[in-house]
Amino acid sequence: MSLLKTIDTNPTFAPRESGPLPERLIAGNPAFKTWAQDVARSETVHSGVWEATPGETRSIKGETFEFCHILSGLIELTPEGGEPVVYKAGDSFVMKPGFIGVWKTIETVRKIYVTVT
Repeated sequence: MSLLKTIDTNPTFAPRESGPLPERLIAGNPAFKTWAQDVARSETVHSGVWEATPGETRSIKGETFEFCHILSGLIELTPEGGEPVVYKAGDSFVMKPGFIGVWKTIETVRKIYVTVT
């Protein structure tokens, strides 16, 4: 097993396709694609590429830490009780455990993600 993992930002294998949980959907009809590329440390660390079409959902991290790097698209992330923050291609951010907010995909977004539970 290699201890170095390159994330392929344009994977050629089929993604896992999904959508938001009904109780988290706020607006639109977003579709999600996930290209999981690595799982480490007894399956607590996941990384890969994720894509979403426009729509608005509730983001609830629970005990999960998530690092995101936007490859393309445009989103607005509004923490509960906070001000909206816009992220575009080239931007990176972290949603810490306990984060609750609204994720609004304005233009289809593709991101690299790393989650730790």
